[in-house]
Amino acid sequence: MVADLSINSDNMKVHQKEKMISQLRLFMLDEDPSIQHNAVLALGRLVEHSEELARIVVKKDILHQLIWSIPSQPHHYKKATVFVLHAVAKHSPELSQAVVDSGGLDILVSCLGAVDPEVKEAAAWALAYIAQQNTMLSQAVVDAGAASLLLSLHTNDLDREEVNTGTIALLKQMIRSPDVKLKRQVLFTLIQISKHSVELAEMVIAAYIFPDVMICLQDPDEYVKKDVITLMWEVVKHSAQLSQVIVNCDGLVEVVDYLDKSRGSMRLPGIMMLGYVASHSENLAMAVILSKGLQQLAICLSEEDEDHIKEATVWSIGQIGHHTPEHANAVATAGLLPKLLQFYTGASSLEDLRLKSKKALKNILLKCTHLPSLEPLLSNAPSNILNHVLGQFSKVMHHDSEACQEFVMSGGLSKIQEMDAEPGSAQRKLINSIKRCIQEASANFLRTKFHRQPLCDVPLQVCSSI
Repeated sequence: MVADLSINSDNMKVHQKEKMISQLRLFMLDEDPSIQHNAVLALGRLVEHSEELARIVVKKDILHQLIWSIPSQPHHYKKATVFVLHAVAKHSPELSQAVVDSGGLDILVSCLGAVDPEVKEAAAWALAYIAQQNTMLSQAVVDAGAASLLLSLHTNDLDREEVNTGTIALLKQMIRSPDVKLKRQVLFTLIQISKHSVELAEMVIAAYIFPDVMICLQDPDEYVKKDVITLMWEVVKHSAQLSQVIVNCDGLVEVVDYLDKSRGSMRLPGIMMLGYVASHSENLAMAVILSKGLQQLAICLSEEDEDHIKEATVWSIGQIGHHTPEHANAVATAGLLPKLLQFYTGASSLEDLRLKSKKALKNILLKCTHLPSLEPLLSNAPSNILNHVLGQFSKVMHHDSEACQEFVMSGGLSKIQEMDAEPGSAQRKLINSIKRCIQEASANFLRTKFHRQPLCDVPLQVCSSI
C-alpha cells in the first residue's frame, strides 16, 4: 500500500519520503521473514519509479545493509534485494557508482551463479544497467568477473530458463567494449544462445542487439567479423521472419561485402547465411539475388578448392534456384549449371559434394526455362540429368515456336538426333517430343509466312531446317 501511494502521489514532501524510507528500513530488520521480504520489495518498487527516492536510499546507507544481508537469505529475498540494486543503478551513472562503491558488483556477480534462474535474471539486469551508464562502469562490470560467468552459462542443453533478457542486455553492453578478446567471447556466447531454438534467437533479436553487432563488422580483427556473420547465420536459419529482420538490417549487403573480402574457411558462415535466407521463401531468395549474393557465390565456387566450402556453396546455390523459373534462370545465366554438373560427374569430387551437386542441379533444372543455358548440358550430361534437360526443352518448345527455331539454328537438333536412346525409353520419348515441337513450329511458320507463295519461293534455309 505504501509503494502504491508513493508511485501515485506527486505531492509528497521530501521529509515524508525520507520518513517512509526510514520506516521500510526498520521493517527490513523485522523478525518475520515475510515482513522483511515485503519491505525490500516495496523499497524496490518505490525506487524504480523515483530517482529522488533512489538518492535517499543511498544517503541513508541502506545499500550496505541490503548487500550485507544477501548471502544468508532465501532466493525470493535475494531476488527482491537485487531488484533494489537494479532500481537504484538504472537512474544515473552517479547512482550506479554508488551501487558499485557499496560492494554491489561482487554480490551481483555471485548471484549470476545462483541456482534459481529468477535470481540470475535479476542480477543480469542490474549488471546491464550499471554497464550501460559509461565506459568506466562497463569496464568495472567486466573486471568484476561478470563476463566470464555470463559466457559460461551456455551449454549443449541450453534452454530458455538459462538465458534471459537480462543476460542478453548485459552482453549487448559488452559488445561495445574495445577489448577484442571480450568481443569474441560475447559474440561466441550470442551464437551459442541463438543456435538452439527459435525462441532464443527471437530473444536476441528482441534485445535490438544487431545495430551494435553490425558495427563490429568494421573491427580490424578478422575473427570478430567472422563471428558476426556466424551469428547472422545462426539467427536466419530458424525462420523467414527472423531472416527478414536481418535483411532489413542490411545483413545481405554486409555478408556479400564480407565474402568479397574474405578467403578460405572464413567465407563459410557467409555462404551458409545466404543459403538459409534463400531457403525460406521466393522473396528472400530474390533478395539474395538482387543483393548480388548469387554472383558472389559464383565467385566463391570458382576460387575455393576445399571440398567443404564447395559443398556449402553448391547447397546455397540450390536454395536460391529451386523456387521459380525466375530464380532458376538467374542461376543458369550466371553460368553455374556446367559447374554443378562438373562437381556431380567429376571423379575427384567427394561423395557429399557429388550428392549436393546432383540435388541442386535437379531442383534447378525442374524450374529452368532459359534454354541457351541448358543446351551445353546436352553434350556431356549423364542420362538421369539429361532427361531433366530434355524435359525442360520439351516443355518450353511446346508453346514457344521461336525457341524451336533457335534450337535448330544453334545445332541443338543435331545433338539430340545423334543421341543413342533406346526405343520406348523415357529419353527417346522426350527426343521425339522435341522433334514434334520443331515440326509443328516449322509447319505453323510455313502456313503463316508463306501460305500465299509457291513452294519454290520458300527460303532454302527454312526448307533445310525442316
